[in-house]
This record gives sequence, structure tokens and C-alpha cells, in this order.
Amino acid sequence: MTTNCFMRLANMFEETGRLTHGRKVSVQEQVMIFLYVVAQNATCRTSREEWQHSTSTISRYFTLVYTHLYEGCVGAIDGTHVAANVPKHLATPYLGRKKVTTQNILAACDFDMKFTYMMAGWEGSVHDARVLRAATNDPVYNFPHPPPGKYFLVDAGYANRDCFLSSYRKTNYHLNDRRRQGGDKKKELFNYRHASLRNAIERTFGIWKNRFPILKMITNFPLEKQCMIPIACAVVHNFIKMHAEEDELFREAMNDDYDVPATDDGGWGNLYPS
Repeated sequence: MTTNCFMRLANMFEETGRLTHGRKVSVQEQVMIFLYVVAQNATCRTSREEWQHSTSTISRYFTLVYTHLYEGCVGAIDGTHVAANVPKHLATPYLGRKKVTTQNILAACDFDMKFTYMMAGWEGSVHDARVLRAATNDPVYNFPHPPPGKYFLVDAGYANRDCFLSSYRKTNYHLNDRRRQGGDKKKELFNYRHASLRNAIERTFGIWKNRFPILKMITNFPLEKQCMIPIACAVVHNFIKMHAEEDELFREAMNDDYDVPATDDGGWGNLYPS
């Protein structure tokens, strides 16, 4: 890329308001960080030496530029399970795939790992797609429908429709083995980029669950309160993200080797009382 071409790209981001100068990182440097990572196949950890910024700063600006290049994307949506402590005679609908009682949580987040929507209270046996369908079809759930031309990223368990962009099904997206024969490379590349960006919701879930152990093993609260606790924890999560820049859990989630926790319904034992 020539200097003139680079400046046109950086100016486009600045003039349209998509990027703004940070306290220590200009718009031009933000764009250059992104281009360096993709051109050199560099990690955020190795890039910090080149740019003399923290790993979290490199990751934040890489994601910010990446997001704006993914025009129209307003965030990511997924479902996850948290503990549910219900009476034994009500337990069956709450039993998920691993036969423990959970409630199914639907959430959306932005690419700064803040929740923008959460709906709690659905039984653990209910499929994620059904929960999303209910959220979008029933006005009582106050789902934040994006404006025309905007969309959320969702995984292949959801349908491509309206304001949701899913990945290709049954298509590998890791691209680790470049010598592998066959397959649709365009679909694989799309899925790789899609998963890299949608990963924000998985990291957000991971931070949220690690910070609040009650989501993994809840005590004997009334069921109505159990439905409100995850949302209350999400509010605190967002407050910390906005006001505690050096929070350890958010800093760890910025690392390339962050171990994203599974978002299914396993690992908590039988949670309903006798």
C-alpha cells in the first residue's frame, strides 16, 4: 500500500467519524496497527514491541478498525446457560443437554465487550433459536432491532434472516492447514473472519461468568429473582468495563491466548433441591 493510499484510508475513517484520535494513539496509528497485524500475521502480543503499546491497546484498536471494515455490523448475539435452582417437580423443562438444571440466557454485546441486551428466564431445554425468535417477535421483550442495513453476527445455530448474519454451515473456518485439498476457500475465509469478530460475545460471557460465581452455582433464591440476577450482573459488568480500564479480567480477555470458556450448560452438577 502506498503512502497516499494509506492516508486516504485513514482520512476516510476519520472524516466519517468511525475512528477518533485517542489520548495516545492517533487514527493513523490505529489503522497502521491493524494493517501491520494482518500483513505480518502478527499477534497482539508480538505487536506490542513494535508499537510500544500494551497488548490490550493493540487488541482494542485492531478490533475497532476490523469492526468498521465489517460495515453494518452492530454486535454479536449468542445464547448461554447459567445455573437454575428449581424445585424437583419443576425440574424437567430446565434440564439441558447435560441433564443439569439451567436457564437459557440470550444476550447481545458490542465489540467493546459490553452487553447491549439480555433476556433471562427461559428453561434450559429450550433451543437458542427459539429464544431468539421469541425475543424478536414479541414486543414485550424489547429487543433492540438494528436500523435497516445493520445486523448482528450469530453462529450457524441460528438462521440467516433480517438483521442476523450467520456463518456457513458445515464449513471449516480455521484455515490452519493451507495444504488441505478441497473445500470452498471463500466460505472458509468468510467463516474465519466471521468467527474472529463474533468471538466478542464468547469472551464477554467468559468474563461475566468468571467474575460472578453465582452464575455457575446459585443458591436457593426464588425463581423470579434467579431470572433477574444474571441481568443485574451484566449491568455491573458494563459499569466495570466503562470505569475500570485496568480491570484484570478484561485485560486477560484481550490476550491472543485467552481461553474462551465453553458457553454450554455443563459442569455444575444437579442443581435442583430435593
